[in-house]
Amino acid sequence: MTEQNKHIDSDSVELLSFRVGDQDYSVDIMSVREIRGSAKATSLPHSPSFVKGVINLRGTVLPIIDLAARLGLENGVESERNVIIVVDFGGRTAGLMVDAVSDILAIPHDEMQPPPDLAADQAHTFVSALTVVDDRMIRILDLASVFPPRDEEAA
Repeated sequence: MTEQNKHIDSDSVELLSFRVGDQDYSVDIMSVREIRGSAKATSLPHSPSFVKGVINLRGTVLPIIDLAARLGLENGVESERNVIIVVDFGGRTAGLMVDAVSDILAIPHDEMQPPPDLAADQAHTFVSALTVVDDRMIRILDLASVFPPRDEEAA
């Protein structure tokens, strides 16, 4: 790694951007394990409404979170064009079902702004920061809010 790359790494963060409905979101690339095509999830009884079910990922049972439903957006139509972003956060792994993956972005920390304090339920704000790229408002997801609390997960 060159000195210039070290400087970029310490002053910016790499994000994977994607679309959910007509909105742009992103997650820290370091939390992304893989990107895969849509797969038919097996539903589980008593799971939260935003959990589509589980899939078998190379012998591991992986829960699939419908990100549109989790964020309270209008549910899109599930199709073969959906993409699953496999993320790991705090030792927990899940698939986030999104409409499409867009780009990998390197965003300087000083270009990220906190979201306005508008949420009625501060425990589920979902967005940790906002940034603008090419006149698009990119929401940076707070994966701690997106993952269901351990006591809400399906058995």
